[in-house]
Amino acid sequence: MKRAFFALFLAASLSGCATSWVVDSDVKSFSSLAAVPPSATYRFERLPSQQADAAQQESLEAMAAAALEKVGLRRDDAKPQYSAQIGARVTVGLSPWADPWLFDGPWGAGYGYHGYARRWYGGGWYGGPGFIPPAANPWYEREVSIVLRDIGSNRVVYETRARNDGPYNASATILPVMFQAALQGFPNPPQGERRVNIELSAAKK
Repeated sequence: MKRAFFALFLAASLSGCATSWVVDSDVKSFSSLAAVPPSATYRFERLPSQQADAAQQESLEAMAAAALEKVGLRRDDAKPQYSAQIGARVTVGLSPWADPWLFDGPWGAGYGYHGYARRWYGGGWYGGPGFIPPAANPWYEREVSIVLRDIGSNRVVYETRARNDGPYNASATILPVMFQAALQGFPNPPQGERRVNIELSAAKK
């Protein structure tokens, strides 16, 4: 039943992608800013681990920069008022809709790959020859974060995180939207965790 539901959900989602695509993010933010001055400026700050992979970090910073610009923050490495430390994480696991008997049976991971698949068919367990594709249904979990510090005092003035998960291998499209969601309500975001839905047109995907 789970796999049937997932198949219907995926088909409906993909058909909807022809015209629009909604990226839903769970966002939690903390702010001590009442307001920001017009044309406020910032520079990016990198952790040592982020400096080790400059190309990847530059790509993430470009995504975050677009979202920061939308809320009125302008990058200026020479005369910044704030520093922005960003992060992103993408992990891949087994879809929650996948049949556990097919991909991780009681006789060890991958049991279903070797000739037999076990499913519940109303009256009892049915065992028989079965073929399972080598790649299980993947599920992607993503998180982005932004921390703003006042450069004069080195005090954190804004912290925000956004989480998203789903079956689509499209991080290059989804992560920029998550940075935008993370800054929803800046500089006075709602309290507590909230769901932020942002719709993408087909041309933006």
